[in-house]
Amino acid sequence: MRTGIWLVGARGSVATTTVVGAAALRAGLMPATGCVSTLDPFRELPLPGFDELVFGGHDVVDTPLAKRAGQLAEEGVLPAGLPDLVARELGAADAEIRPAPHTEGPAGRTAADAVAADLTRFRDRHALDRVVVVNVSSTQPPAEPHPAHASLRLLREAMERGEQVLPDSALYAWAALETGCAFVDFTPSTGARLSALDELARQRGLPYAGRDGKTGETLLKAALAPMFAHRALRVRSWSGTNLLGGGDGATLADPASAASKTDSKALVLEGVLGHPVEGGVHIHHVPDLGEWKTAWDHVTFEGFLGVRMSLQFTWQGCDSALAAPLVLDLARFTALAHHAGLAGPLPELGFFFKDPLGGGEHGLEAQYSALVEWARGLGDAVGR
Repeated sequence: MRTGIWLVGARGSVATTTVVGAAALRAGLMPATGCVSTLDPFRELPLPGFDELVFGGHDVVDTPLAKRAGQLAEEGVLPAGLPDLVARELGAADAEIRPAPHTEGPAGRTAADAVAADLTRFRDRHALDRVVVVNVSSTQPPAEPHPAHASLRLLREAMERGEQVLPDSALYAWAALETGCAFVDFTPSTGARLSALDELARQRGLPYAGRDGKTGETLLKAALAPMFAHRALRVRSWSGTNLLGGGDGATLADPASAASKTDSKALVLEGVLGHPVEGGVHIHHVPDLGEWKTAWDHVTFEGFLGVRMSLQFTWQGCDSALAAPLVLDLARFTALAHHAGLAGPLPELGFFFKDPLGGGEHGLEAQYSALVEWARGLGDAVGR
């Protein structure tokens, strides 16, 4: 199953780590630590192999992947010397990165057609069985509502009139679906979360998944919140402070962009606990942290006879190293779903997301069980 992975934000830290990681796994240089799709329940699935993945993408910057990988190695994100060992693969992926259309605000038909043309040429040039477009670009503010978002007919009419109606993330979803590619949104941006784009995906028989990869603090919430619920302990407040460096931190320093992130991070608690919880998530940009992030959480809860107690935890991690294996997992699972003929959102991939498209569970263990059952059925459907 020769599969293209088209990365939106292809020269960023997550994308670069993904390309380096796939090359290292292909060559047997590193173990597949963090790759869920390599665990026992999924080992027999006919997923595309790491040696069957071909990378390309769009970005607004022109820093070569080899240089970006070298910078990440200097910061300790990648093992020292690894970028040199996979230099050929980095060069091949770099040659497939195209300049992203420059848009000021919402985009229209011209930009969409340019993206679609790049996707089509990429697929044809490498004789790919399928392509999965994965958005790992910077978080965008929530999209302004537009009447054309309500249906595919209205959206097509607006696009034909040359109206600028789609935020960048939705532009990529449109272009992907129009050209027969599956779509994954690893960000909290709008992406395919428009009625018109859902209609397009179902019409074209294409799967899509998202939103907002679950890599750190929210991953812990999804694991810990069910503990309180199952032990009948009432959570009264859950406050988190996130310290972020790098480009993600700089982007989220903008309150409008941060709104998309904080909204998605808040969903898991009410989804699992069944009631609103005081507190919230506060995001601070600390440039000195570079590619690393720290989350400190303070939880208050009530036990038997109203006794008040608390829990505190600190999570420190490297966002790119946490995200990259999930990007590979999502591309492989989504490619298999496309091969199996699934269309529309893939709620069973909610295990990977803060704000799962298509609904479903928010508790981590329940999400994992749903993923295993889905994968087992998918494997039976296409023949292992």
